[in-house]
Amino acid sequence: MASVGDRFKTGETCAASGVYGFDGYTNGASVPPPTQEERVISLQRGEAFPPIRSSNRGAYWRLHRLH
Repeated sequence: MASVGDRFKTGETCAASGVYGFDGYTNGASVPPPTQEERVISLQRGEAFPPIRSSNRGAYWRLHRLH
């Protein structure tokens, strides 16, 4: 079970339904920033963490709130 504050990356399976926020690119880049719509996502348990599609890059996601 995931806890608020845990960090995940693109391709991993979501362990807990919740709201996740962008927490950096997996390659360490800081630009370009994700679009406003891509910064916060809602995922259900079992879904895969997505990349940032606007830049086609892997991302880290931090759990903000459980559903």
